[in-house]
Amino acid sequence: MKIKKKYHGTIVPLVTPINEKFQLDKEAINRMLENLKQFDASPFILGTTGESALLSNSLRLEYLETVSGIRSSEHKLYVGISSNSMRETIEFSKMCFDLGADAVVATLPFYYKLSENQIKEYFLQLADHVAGPMIIYNIPSTTHMSIPLDLLNELSYHEHIVGTKDSERSEERLKESLALWSDRPDFSHLLGWAAKSTYALINGSDGLVPSTGNLAPSIYQGMYQAIAEGAEEKAYQYQRQSDLLGDLYQTDRTLGESLWALKVLMQSVGLCEPYMMPPLQGLSAEEIDALKVSFRKLVKEEGIKLNIYNHV
Repeated sequence: MKIKKKYHGTIVPLVTPINEKFQLDKEAINRMLENLKQFDASPFILGTTGESALLSNSLRLEYLETVSGIRSSEHKLYVGISSNSMRETIEFSKMCFDLGADAVVATLPFYYKLSENQIKEYFLQLADHVAGPMIIYNIPSTTHMSIPLDLLNELSYHEHIVGTKDSERSEERLKESLALWSDRPDFSHLLGWAAKSTYALINGSDGLVPSTGNLAPSIYQGMYQAIAEGAEEKAYQYQRQSDLLGDLYQTDRTLGESLWALKVLMQSVGLCEPYMMPPLQGLSAEEIDALKVSFRKLVKEEGIKLNIYNHV
């Protein structure tokens, strides 16, 4: 029987909704959190999908304060704390816990390439000073470094390090990770590679962190339920929906462009506006129209369950 660990389930890396003046859209945050709650998903703010590296400290704190004030107590709140300054990272982590975060999430700094020993010392120093549970986030596509699994396993025994969110696209790494941690009651494996969601859950992963959950958290709720019922074929049908939606906004786009396209799709169901924090920019009106047409067609053909929000 699969161990149900403290940190598990669908954890959606929320976009940061902003208006045309690059101010936080608090009404959009309300809608986004309500959308997650209806499909039993937890919020993860200030991660890669949330454009965290481009946000001012004041806006990051405002987002944290806003979510903390309205989020459902039924679900955990995960908050990204990373910056290139360890001092700022530690100070922000303390604000997170003061405002009710259940766990903080830390990547490597992304300017200097670090040796394996430097990676180890960075996370140990960070964990020693963070005042609560910390999840190590491995994302080579932005940090340009991969955290070795043997090192991560060593770090996993620190009292404050409670899990890893892994977005590295490596089947071998995924299999080794599940072998290491699926039976560890004190350490969670959370997958940030949406294309392997069903495989990972069937084989012992504790949770998913899919950006597509911003738009259709119903997919991952259905996937979990199907796996719990032993209906693997049905679970892979939900995987297909996840893949098709992900391909729609990610294929042939840079990471920044794909985040814009995700916001465009979220706009089409009334969740938020598609504004991006500079230097990220949106693309053409023609591309917006094509995206929305393709999205409506895909939703209809696949029967994807979505919430539609109407607002002024």
